Amino acid sequence: MQSRSKAQAAALLASPEDTEQQFYEALQQADLDRLMEVWADEEEISCVHPGGPRVVGLGAIRAAFETVFLQGAIPAHPERVRRLHTGDTAIHQVLERVQVDGPDGQQSAWVIATNVYLKTAFGWRMVLHHASPGSAHDIQEVIEEPSVLH
Repeated sequence: MQSRSKAQAAALLASPEDTEQQFYEALQQADLDRLMEVWADEEEISCVHPGGPRVVGLGAIRAAFETVFLQGAIPAHPERVRRLHTGDTAIHQVLERVQVDGPDGQQSAWVIATNVYLKTAFGWRMVLHHASPGSAHDIQEVIEEPSVLH
């Protein structure tokens, strides 16, 4: 498959949600080129895989995902997304469900991720993906109740 140009990819990344969808589809298909298209072309972009070190820069992030994809696709599905958008920045807190094969067949594992997007001349691009291992308990959220009733 031929890689799309930045201008073509920008048309597909018109919102942070478009970028996030492409990111997860690329993970599910182990499509390294498509996955790298969602990243901003900035020196300080970074990625943290569950239990791993901080990886900084396009080349290092590409190499890290290339290594991950040697094990196959990542069946990660965003289950719950909390979004904060302000100006040219979007922060998505994501509860990811990852299907894994276990002794009793396929089971769900949970990952808590933070995805940060920046609006660029080429559309919305990812500048941070930080994923931490989660548990079934993490599907429950602790939410502060409003202190003022309206």
